[in-house]
Amino acid sequence: MKITPERTVGSIVAEDYRTASVFTKYGIDFCCKGGYSVQDVCERKNIDQAKLADEIIKVIGRDVSSGNDVRTWPLDRLADHVETVHHRYVEERGPILKQYLDKLCKVHGDRHPELFAINEEFNTCIGAMAMHMKKEELILFPFVRNLAKSERSGEPFKAPRFGTVESPVKAMMEDHNDEGERFERMNALSNNFTPPADGCTTYTTAFRMLREFEADLHLHIHLENNIMFPRAIELEKRLAHAAN
Repeated sequence: MKITPERTVGSIVAEDYRTASVFTKYGIDFCCKGGYSVQDVCERKNIDQAKLADEIIKVIGRDVSSGNDVRTWPLDRLADHVETVHHRYVEERGPILKQYLDKLCKVHGDRHPELFAINEEFNTCIGAMAMHMKKEELILFPFVRNLAKSERSGEPFKAPRFGTVESPVKAMMEDHNDEGERFERMNALSNNFTPPADGCTTYTTAFRMLREFEADLHLHIHLENNIMFPRAIELEKRLAHAAN
């Protein structure tokens, strides 16, 4: 892998997801803002480009199971994975986190009023993600699976009501940007989810869960924005061209 200044961080993570750990370490958004170049993010965050590239090379030099390269998965398998792993994570973890944040507001809200803003942001996130995931499960993912089946069978795919796959993809990516910006605000309010000196065990647990939720969201968005969506767009065009 070549780590050049003009290369985008999203393309690097798409080629090898292990590099996500390096970008996360430096607070670099590789999913919603994956279109920024290495040079751009290093200048914005005052990071040594050579050091960043060196750490990326070290990470990808480690052995990894050959079955974990999601770039080689069929699109329907990738859609199934996102739905069963990341969608279910949001549905299961969201309500638990809401309970923790509600409790923090009641117990610590007088001394830490920023908790109310964090709680509001997270509640909005959960509501928005519920609608977003339902659209994917009912509209976008079924069509992506049909594309994959058409590729294997050689049979033509049925044109969707929404025109081309680029239409729902654009809408989903806009939703992703909204949630990425929401977590940026929560990070700013919480000093990157760092509990204060007077924080109790619930405080520490809630902030740890928020960090984990954000990490899962980043992977969720990355798999769609940088891998699934571009491949679906390319495959739809290729199948349509072959049918003409």
